[in-house]
Amino acid sequence: MTPNPLRLEDVTEYVENNIGTFHAKRLQKLERLQLTKLLLRKNPYLFKAKHIMTAEGLVRNVLDAFLSSQEETLFGDFLEGIAIFVCNKVYGGEKPLTSFLEGIDLVLENAGRVYIVEIKSGPYWGNSSQIKKMLLNFQNAKEILGQKYPGMEVVAVNGCSYGTEPNPLQRNGLYLKLCGQDFWRFISNNDDLYTQIIEPLGHQARQQNEAFYEAYAMIVNRFTLQFGEEYCLPNGMIDWQKLVRWVSMRRTQARYPLEGIE
Repeated sequence: MTPNPLRLEDVTEYVENNIGTFHAKRLQKLERLQLTKLLLRKNPYLFKAKHIMTAEGLVRNVLDAFLSSQEETLFGDFLEGIAIFVCNKVYGGEKPLTSFLEGIDLVLENAGRVYIVEIKSGPYWGNSSQIKKMLLNFQNAKEILGQKYPGMEVVAVNGCSYGTEPNPLQRNGLYLKLCGQDFWRFISNNDDLYTQIIEPLGHQARQQNEAFYEAYAMIVNRFTLQFGEEYCLPNGMIDWQKLVRWVSMRRTQARYPLEGIE
């Protein structure tokens, strides 16, 4: 099909109408946190090895690590939404509604081919097991869409919203890996879109972040007070043994699995 021209005004309007959702989810994740559950996610031995000596220092380390991971996921989902919106405008591409196409984020037709796309944030998104899972998703989607589009080649693409990939042909041609400029060009027919979308992403960023960091400060203060009460000794030192017990102590009375094994 002949691609439709992309109007940057449409992209800007989409971003400005939807960026608030990213900020709202980010704030929601922060406000729902519980210190005791948050501590279970982190390695107390690492914090001891880093010589963290204050309750606030430990709280900030735990909190920042969690938020960084959550923000990466949330913003990856937001960029995926932009990519699907753009591709729909240019090629009529759509996110599959059927659960049979597991893992496939976008399907589009171009130049007599059908493309199935899994969208990730950056090029280093997964380990070998996760890549194998993606390949299985591609194989399944090719079989299903091969019946829907008889005679048309179905091409698998791993699209990454940022980064570079010098060798797009992956696994002996099993799929294409398109990153950064190449990915945005692929879905938009616009070689400069990867730089053009950066400006609207800052829409109301200062106002949105002011609300976030106000909530962040309150969480740090509240968690620091709670940590001091629950995991510090009367002299103010961190009670590392109590912290380790909370994170790693056996929760059940089940027999140790290796007992009785010769």
